[in-house]
Amino acid sequence: MSDVLDLLIVGAGPTGIAIGAEARRRELDVLAVDRGPLTAAIQEYPTFMEFFTTRDRLEIADIPFSIPDVKPTRRQALAYYRLVTDRYRIPLALYEEVVDVRREGEGFVVSSVSRSGPRERRARAVALATGYFGNPNRLGVPGEDLPWVHVRYREPYPYYDQDVVIVGAGNTAAESALDLWRNGARVTLVHRGAHVKRGVKYWVRPDIENRIQEGSIAARFNSLVRAFRPGEATAVEIEGPQGVELLPAHAAFVLVGYTPEVGFLERCGVRIDPVTLEPAYDPATCESNVPGLYVAGTIQAGRRTDRIFIENSRDHGPLIVEHLVRRLACP
Repeated sequence: MSDVLDLLIVGAGPTGIAIGAEARRRELDVLAVDRGPLTAAIQEYPTFMEFFTTRDRLEIADIPFSIPDVKPTRRQALAYYRLVTDRYRIPLALYEEVVDVRREGEGFVVSSVSRSGPRERRARAVALATGYFGNPNRLGVPGEDLPWVHVRYREPYPYYDQDVVIVGAGNTAAESALDLWRNGARVTLVHRGAHVKRGVKYWVRPDIENRIQEGSIAARFNSLVRAFRPGEATAVEIEGPQGVELLPAHAAFVLVGYTPEVGFLERCGVRIDPVTLEPAYDPATCESNVPGLYVAGTIQAGRRTDRIFIENSRDHGPLIVEHLVRRLACP
């Protein structure tokens, strides 16, 4: 690795890996830096999750996703993206958090903090592929940090014969509620809207609505969580059409979506729309308003986190690398 990288990638998820693989194919000096492990977001998905998209639409860098199943599982996806990383020998700096990216001369100085301490690297270009999964939305109510209140759902087995409250009514909330109910939990869904969100997957929506209608899963629509109550009998305090109610809860899952960490992008000089939280970038190249600084993957979507997924951000790598190669060839 040279003293000045051609490209430093912030993020080692599927988009970061796709960028890194393309950079290696074009013989660029590249490094992917991530504050956690490889594909950290996928590791946080429910243990036995199956992707709703097909394997061919998750493929990157011309590496076949060779499994017999049409839709991959979380475990298969983790193995696949590790395979791509190994095949292209993408250099990695894991468990290292990038804290600053500043323009200097014709390139960038990237400051980071690893387990061994702070360090700086220089790069001709930087690609930000940080995603949004690390920044779950919060309710801002008392008790939200209690140990039995969670922002991610993994599996149902600890909650057999227990009262569980799910806050939210999108895909993750609906699928989690169904999984918990099918494995013996007593589930109550709480949502500020009047019904399950319209964007819920078409095969999940009738399932959750039928379970609610028949009373298998309780629901409190048009209701807001006011507090998570500690004590011997833990409960979720809500307020809805029937007034204030305490819902018994051995566990609660706040599954109300994610927001991209735009503060980091702004510190890097990227302009952010204050309403949509979308960064300024050229769709043809993924280059932001800062020359040589690219934004890729789901962070392009701003608040509309249901607009960009792995399957429609995998092309960002070739767009970025092609633009960078042309720039490096024409100083």
